[in-house]
Amino acid sequence: MEEVVLKRSWLARYWSLCIKYGIHAEIAEAKYEHWSSFAPCPAEVVLAAGQKAKEENSYMYDDMNERDRFFRDKNEHSGELNIESLLLVEKGLRELASLKVEDAILLAMAQHRRKNILKASNPGADDLKLPIEGQTEVFELSKEESEDVLFKQAWLTYFWRRAKNHGLEIDVADERLQVLINQSTRSPTSHDAVDVERGLVELRKLGIEDQLWEDSRKGFAPHNGNARQENDF
Repeated sequence: MEEVVLKRSWLARYWSLCIKYGIHAEIAEAKYEHWSSFAPCPAEVVLAAGQKAKEENSYMYDDMNERDRFFRDKNEHSGELNIESLLLVEKGLRELASLKVEDAILLAMAQHRRKNILKASNPGADDLKLPIEGQTEVFELSKEESEDVLFKQAWLTYFWRRAKNHGLEIDVADERLQVLINQSTRSPTSHDAVDVERGLVELRKLGIEDQLWEDSRKGFAPHNGNARQENDF
């Protein structure tokens, strides 16, 4: 069930940022209200999972019941969880990707940073700097950009810890975990923003989340007709 909780948190967070930056304004509020009803504190849930994943021998990753208890403690609004819940979440994530929401948010954050720098009459602020592949200059991120990097670092840390403990891409998992743990000891820079986006792409290309889902789905109960219903979002 932890994947459902985390992915609902991802959806709630990015639809809330859509509202903040005026992205897909015609649907953002309804999407946020739906996902936040299940994940009212998305950043707290993901950051807590990432922090727990830094622990080498965390009991949480060896026992499904302990993992479930951890996530239910962090998110009491999760409701009844079943396979249908995850399928709806996956549909929500595909929609987020098809609308290029995350790319639009990264651009909006960079534009917001530039606007704030211009207000401060900082020389050299005319160029819009984006943390992209091949960017050699290191520059300071805004508070919002830093929070986004930390959120994604926690996400990656959680999934690489579970991958390592399940024997998936073991050498890669160990290396990525050490890098992420080291990165978490300092404030994020533009290079960290590039690294975290690259890391998300790598995680998906290797199918880590899909493989972990196949393992977790074994513990899902069949659809319960009395469970809290989710709209087709």
